[in-house]
Amino acid sequence: MPAVTIQVLPDQLINQIAAGEVVERPSAVVKELVENSLDAGGRHIEIEVEQGGLGLIRIRDDGGGIPREQLATALQRHATSKIASLEDLESVASLGFRGEALPSILSVSRFALTSRTAQDAHGWRIGGAGAVDASEPQAAAHAVGTTVEVRDLFFNTPARRKFMRAESTEFRHIDQLARRLALARFDLRLALRHNGRRALDLSPATDDAAREARIAEVCSEEFMANAVMLDESRLGFRLWGWVALPSFARAQPDLQFLYVNGRMVRDKLLGHALRRAYADVLHSTRYPAFVLFLELDPAGVDVNVHPAKTEVRFRQSAQVHDFLFGCVHQLLRRIRPDPLQHHRVELHAPAEAAPDPVQEPLRYARPASYGGSASQFGGSNFSEIREPAPTLASTAWPLYAGANSPAADGNGAMAVAQQPLGRALAQLHGVFILAENRTGLVLVDAHAAHERVLYERYKHQLESGGIPAQALLVPEVVRVGEAEADQLETQREALSRLGLVIDRAGPEAVTVRALPPLLAKTDLGALLRSLCGEDGDSESHFGEVLDAQHRILADMACRSAIKANRRLTLPEMDALLRDMETTELSGQCNHGRPTWVQVGAEDLDRLFLRGR
Repeated sequence: MPAVTIQVLPDQLINQIAAGEVVERPSAVVKELVENSLDAGGRHIEIEVEQGGLGLIRIRDDGGGIPREQLATALQRHATSKIASLEDLESVASLGFRGEALPSILSVSRFALTSRTAQDAHGWRIGGAGAVDASEPQAAAHAVGTTVEVRDLFFNTPARRKFMRAESTEFRHIDQLARRLALARFDLRLALRHNGRRALDLSPATDDAAREARIAEVCSEEFMANAVMLDESRLGFRLWGWVALPSFARAQPDLQFLYVNGRMVRDKLLGHALRRAYADVLHSTRYPAFVLFLELDPAGVDVNVHPAKTEVRFRQSAQVHDFLFGCVHQLLRRIRPDPLQHHRVELHAPAEAAPDPVQEPLRYARPASYGGSASQFGGSNFSEIREPAPTLASTAWPLYAGANSPAADGNGAMAVAQQPLGRALAQLHGVFILAENRTGLVLVDAHAAHERVLYERYKHQLESGGIPAQALLVPEVVRVGEAEADQLETQREALSRLGLVIDRAGPEAVTVRALPPLLAKTDLGALLRSLCGEDGDSESHFGEVLDAQHRILADMACRSAIKANRRLTLPEMDALLRDMETTELSGQCNHGRPTWVQVGAEDLDRLFLRGR
């Protein structure tokens, strides 16, 4: 076998290899260059691109500029003005610092760097195609600041260029990046043009109103209408920004903006904390929306983890995780029903020119299944959902008094004025509660709402020492798989705190000796199997003890809640509405589905062409 030959690679090839890490696509070039502009003190930055950035990327700033004698040095690898020692690296506060971006971009493009400092009478230019043309900069007309031009990206690496997407796709990445930068620096004037057309033009936002206006322009007016302000500080951490209500959940994570000390990041630790904070209120297929800024001592975070600096590592990762989770989770739990900011449904009237319009009936979505056990309101088990005739319960308003009475004096107008969810009027299809409040019509999914009320009640009972159990007169033996029986036996003590007292009855069986009263008529086999995972999966729900207990409580609440076709009396409906108004996270059920929607009076007027 021949001996191995080791050789030193040429500088240009080294730079092109580095470009593979730093310059993934045109948006990565924009990111590196704009971060350099910000680190140079730029407050007015213009981004101009053509052909999605593959034809041209031009970044102009009004920063401090680069002296003539340092322009050539700026294009060398590992040349930077931002760190000079290990101490600087461990507490870096600038956005860029590796000193790889400019030479890497130069190695795969036709590149020009023009800059002027306040001490110079004119600017100086240096550049090249794949490598520097000349070591000496040339004089050029330029204002104080820097302009970088990148043309024909990947012109000398055609294999890389083939992996680029369509022009519209590449520009969309640049547009998203510009918007993220706009939220990172409210003091920045930022403009973006594509093929000569202005896509973004933002003035500095110097006060709260201007900042909210910028967020509305970047994230949409709808986001701001559904967002809640957050600002919490403790343990040396500060978290501030805007968190959208769970009702504003998205089909994709397109409105998630997270910054650490002003740096855009996509961090698994922080992402996990935010998912946990929303776990009880979002469906598994939906994503929360937020604009959040985490601030901490720069020495407590390592930003030298990824070449593009989009990932970070925290020295106190557990504390950071718990702080972020706690802030957002507690904020969500403080939200109570607000008819003006929750699940508003707009009904569209027919065109005015249409004679004798025929109105469509209100549509509703019937849940696939509500389970099958009796609730605290009574009722029978249902093995399947039937399609009942669309009849309404009596609309008479009863005069009664009690703990959950909406108005003890029977004054319906007082109830509408004082209660966010108003007073119950009727029940529709055995599924929905219709109520009237000061804003208009409220529609409530009775099962989903009751499920949330029970779930929160169970959690409070668990925190206060455990859920009371009722011993069975005759213990019931339940057949399960051997793996499931092993899991249940292992978690016997934890289950007892949840009101489920079990013993092992054999290799594939357990004996249920006691359970919460609300589960008296539940299918115990289905319940126990659901606690261990689906289809006998060896991966149990008991991964994290508290989360596992909450998942069990959520399943218990789902099985105990009001079932479809259970006819409720008006006092029962009003009692549920009052419970919703005082229950945390009552806007969504445990699976993330909305529990109620608001139809405004003005929408009803439009539907019936009133006032026209």
